[in-house]
Parts: sequence; C-alpha cells; structure tokens
Amino acid sequence: MASAEFLKARKAFHAELLKSTLTINNAGIVSNADGSNTTSKAIAQGIAELLKAETIGERIAGQTSGNQFEEICAGFVRNTFLKLGHLRPGKWDVHQVVGRNRLEIAQYAQYAHLVALDRAAKNDPELAAALGSDYTITPDIVVVRQTEADDAINSPRYLVDKSVTTLASLRKENGGNPLLHASISCKWTIRSDRAQNARSEALNLIRNRKGRLPHVVVVTAEPTPSRLASIALGTGDIDCVYHFALYELQETLKTLKLEDAIDMLEVMVNGNRLKDISDLPLDLAV
Repeated sequence: MASAEFLKARKAFHAELLKSTLTINNAGIVSNADGSNTTSKAIAQGIAELLKAETIGERIAGQTSGNQFEEICAGFVRNTFLKLGHLRPGKWDVHQVVGRNRLEIAQYAQYAHLVALDRAAKNDPELAAALGSDYTITPDIVVVRQTEADDAINSPRYLVDKSVTTLASLRKENGGNPLLHASISCKWTIRSDRAQNARSEALNLIRNRKGRLPHVVVVTAEPTPSRLASIALGTGDIDCVYHFALYELQETLKTLKLEDAIDMLEVMVNGNRLKDISDLPLDLAV
C-alpha cells in the first residue's frame, strides 16, 4: 500500500534537517539539546536516534540553525498546504521572510495601515516614544492569499458587479493588498526569553490588525516538555505550538520513563496546545 503524501513530506522534512541542522557532535550531544541539561540531552538523543541522525558536526551558531530551520519548515508547509486546494481554494504563497524587514506585514491587507503609522512616528518623536516597537512584527514564515479577480469570483455565477462588495478585502477590483493567512514563528529551541518573544509577536499581531486575524502559530524542535510548556500552555495569543517530531518525543519519554515529563506532555497534547508538524497544513486549511 502506498504511503500517504503527508507522511512522505514529514520524512523528507526530517531528512532535510538531518543534512544540516539536526546534528550530533563528537561528544554525542544533539544540536537541539541544551548541553548543560542532562534531561534535555537524553531526550534530544532519543529523538535523533528515532529519526536516524547519522551526521556528525559541531553545533552551528543559533542564528544559523534558526535560519536553516525556518527555511526547511517553509519548504514543508509549501509542500503540504499547497496540496489542499480542494479544501482551501485560493491563490497562495508560502515563503520564509528574509532580511528582517520590520514592516514586512504592512504588505498585507490587515496591516497595511502600519505604513502610515510608521511614517507618523518618524515625524513625531513623542508619538514614536509612546508607540515603541509594538507595531513592528516580523514573522519567520508567512502564508499569503492573493486577491481574486472578478472573473474568478463570478466563475460559477454572476455574483458581484461595480455596485456591491466595493470594500471586500478579497476582491482584486477593490485595489487592496494580499491577505496574511498565517504567521509562523520558528524556534529551533526554547529558552524563557525566546518564549516571551513569540508571545509578544502574537499579541502584536492581534492588537494591530484591521480585519481577520491570521493563524498565529509556533513551530519548534525543543526537546524538553517543561520548556515546551512555557510557550504552549495558556490561551489568547498563540493558536497552537507544533513540534517537529512529536511522535518521536512521546516515544522517547516512554523509553526514558520520564513520568513527570510524560504527564506534562499529555496535558499539552490533550488540551490541543501542542501538535505534530504534520497537523499544521490541515489546521491552516481551516
């Protein structure tokens, strides 16, 4: 029986990580482990063994591994979500944000007003001081829906003309920007400061939008459940956290008999706060 395409995509995703980012150094420490934390090292090693990590290399700098992780995650989302046109029709673009343009999201309909806000802040020091940087948001990966021409909207039947729907964001005729469908934050590992950064970005997306809120999610390769909990637990900001190898993490915790960690992971999974990377494309189709 042929393998499901999303299973193949998941394996290809891990294979790409194993080529460059998920490595084991000469001391036996996996690149996503905290070298000073015995539990983190053991869990990361268990996951790596299940993923058949065979590459040997010194841990690369955090920024470099983070950029590689973003690029590989973007490829996975592109290779899976774009196959769901029968569930989520539309003209889509999935890409990694490079260059760290602090007004990246101003390219999209819900946040286009931030350009005027930024211009005003540059001309008014008091306004700039009051606003701070709360309106500057730089996602790692974006999923974008293009606007639709009237020919496409009217393809099944004559639905719109110049007298109606003159403000609808999806209609290309109205001259609006593409719509930000999802903002994906990638965290190769999680430390307390990085967890708070992700939450801050999510809250800024919520507060500064005009219109529909995009999906706001985090993808991580953090091996330690306690650190996953620091970002996954709670509601109101991030939709959900997606683990790069949740099934392997669950199996590793059972093998290591880390009961407290197993219980904590179950709380996150059963509470729909933590899912596997393979769940992400279908959740984006909602």
